[in-house]
Amino acid sequence: MGEIATSRRLITIYYHPESIRAKKAIGYAKAEGLRLQKINILKTTLTGTQISEIADRLNLKIKDLVNQNHNAYRSIYEPSDLSSEDWIKLIQHHPEIMKQPIAIQGKKTILVETPSDIIKI
Repeated sequence: MGEIATSRRLITIYYHPESIRAKKAIGYAKAEGLRLQKINILKTTLTGTQISEIADRLNLKIKDLVNQNHNAYRSIYEPSDLSSEDWIKLIQHHPEIMKQPIAIQGKKTILVETPSDIIKI
């Protein structure tokens, strides 16, 4: 059993509060009457286990959770091949570089690419 609590009646969304995509997805979910638990990744530090579990649920490597085109990433790091533990630490110290929003409902997890993706969950 994973560390992330899930529910079939509630969508947990991990988001950056300044993300236009996240704001639109949350607005879309509310308009559709979906129940949300919002987790602001800037205020809530994710554990290494949670980050690993999110990557597993999305069928991604942990490094693929990092938006390497994000200005914060490029200003600090150059593309490199780090260990999973290093990628986790990078996300924990710079959560703004994590790809998001990520929505979880029950056993289903999606990386929200467009606001309407939220109903796919």
